[in-house]
Amino acid sequence: MRDDLQGLEISQDELQKLTNLPVNEDLLIITNPLKILTKIYIEKIKSSEGATVVFIGFSTFVFVYILFDIIIKLFVKWVTIPSWILLIILSFWVGGLTQTILYLIWKTRNKIVKNNMTKSLQILLNEVNRYNTVIRVIDINDQIEEAGNPEVLIKEREGVIEALKLTKSDLVRALKTERILRENKSFILSNTELFVNNLATLTAMQVTEQATEHGRLLNEALQIALDVQHEMKRLQTQR
Repeated sequence: MRDDLQGLEISQDELQKLTNLPVNEDLLIITNPLKILTKIYIEKIKSSEGATVVFIGFSTFVFVYILFDIIIKLFVKWVTIPSWILLIILSFWVGGLTQTILYLIWKTRNKIVKNNMTKSLQILLNEVNRYNTVIRVIDINDQIEEAGNPEVLIKEREGVIEALKLTKSDLVRALKTERILRENKSFILSNTELFVNNLATLTAMQVTEQATEHGRLLNEALQIALDVQHEMKRLQTQR
């Protein structure tokens, strides 16, 4: 990703801080980290450090097995099955228990989001997804350009980046505003008369208003994304 795109994307952590909700949270599958570690281990084996990595990995496995075997023989003497079979069974049991706990945590956090979801927040989350998609499309376009396709060059790039910065700023402001209104909903409803004078201001901040600066800038950025997509399809047909 080019330097001018760095930091423009609204990350999940940033979004959760802005909304004070665990939004867009995926269920953690414990096998995924294991797959990543396995991939890294295989890559290390293929490198010049292969022999050392294999030795360390094998030594660690043997050490863990011997330690487990000693613990079983000292504290669980009544177990008659071989310790290596017990180790496999225990590994699957711990893995299953961990995955169940992770699922229950994810389910609970999803319920929190569902109970606090408002129409305005849902609209904003969709807008954030569209905004992040535009940045990803521009990044892909940059990679295509760097691969030797200068015809996909984005014209007036500085203006597009500036529009994205303003769009992000407006989205952040809207998310902060929505959070304040949502977290103080009961007080606002019970003290409606205090907010009558600010009705015009609150109305102007409605996230569904398409004529806002945010809407205009986002539409401009989306138009760039559509142009990029069209150019990518054209390149594919040429090949």
